[in-house]
Amino acid sequence: MSTFLHTMVRIRDIDRSLAFYKLLGMKELRRKEVREGRYTLVFIGFDDNEHGQAEIELTYNWDQESDYEVGTGFGHFAIGVPDVAALVETVRTGGGKVTREAGPLKFGTIIIAFVEDPDGYKIELIEKK
Repeated sequence: MSTFLHTMVRIRDIDRSLAFYKLLGMKELRRKEVREGRYTLVFIGFDDNEHGQAEIELTYNWDQESDYEVGTGFGHFAIGVPDVAALVETVRTGGGKVTREAGPLKFGTIIIAFVEDPDGYKIELIEKK
């Protein structure tokens, strides 16, 4: 059986990215520094149990001098949360960027919102009660 493991995104600032994802309820699961390759991998998720959940791999390249261009083919991450409106306020209060306020999906009833991480990656918040 195949299992979805993680999605990798390149970041510019580990501390800034971790602070943002913490607002969404995620935490650092493990970290690996590769001195020879001059990069750091930080895996984040919602559960202490690393197995059986999808994770985000934040890749920090030590020598990257300019911002990355978010790919034109990338859409967004989607995270199921119990209260979208409350999490949007947590993100806003924590200094995060809200790009779509909490509300029903166009032509539907599911409550969604969009926020953006410090590197410009979009995260869709979907209400799952």
